[in-house]
Amino acid sequence: MFTGIVEELGEVLEKADLGDAARFTLRGEVVTSDAGHGDSIAVNGVCLTVVDVLAGGSFTADVMAETLNRSSLGALEVGSRVNLERAAALNSRLGGHLVQGHVDATGHVVSRSPSEHWEVVRIALPAQIARYVVEKGSITVDGISLTVSALGRGDGAASGGEEGADWFEVSLIPTTLELTTLGQAPVGAPVNLEVDVIAKYVERLSLWNTTPTSGDNA
Repeated sequence: MFTGIVEELGEVLEKADLGDAARFTLRGEVVTSDAGHGDSIAVNGVCLTVVDVLAGGSFTADVMAETLNRSSLGALEVGSRVNLERAAALNSRLGGHLVQGHVDATGHVVSRSPSEHWEVVRIALPAQIARYVVEKGSITVDGISLTVSALGRGDGAASGGEEGADWFEVSLIPTTLELTTLGQAPVGAPVNLEVDVIAKYVERLSLWNTTPTSGDNA
């Protein structure tokens, strides 16, 4: 479990093709300071298991094909910057929101609107997860806990988005712009999205309560 508060910007040092998986070597001096084999570290919002902690503040992690195909990790190359966060401790403050590190889908940046002290970023998201996103609610973008400032459907050039595409906006403060990958993500860049898990549980329970069981006809 994570909080979506990025601890540091790491870097991909190596990427080894294992056929049906890939082994990444990543630099992260903060997250490896107390890490060991089997610990969890979120990489761009994806929960990965530490295989080895190496000298120089780096670690290795294996990523299966399923994760490579369903997240943006498959597009990472040597030199790519990544958001890193250690698993939350029970005795620490919850600065963001409850984040599992399980990517629901990928979206992409469709526009950036800079201001003097912040920047509004609009992100397109797949229709199948749009129903879980609400204004002023929480969403995780590449492992960053963010508040949804606006959402809707694209209407072409007038919206700065895409025709018919679902989208949401987040407002990035200078700290987020400076210390996370989203601060420099160009238009078109893919991003990992994780919606609030509570919304998914509520939907599941609602469907369960309205589905007849075998005993209902007795």
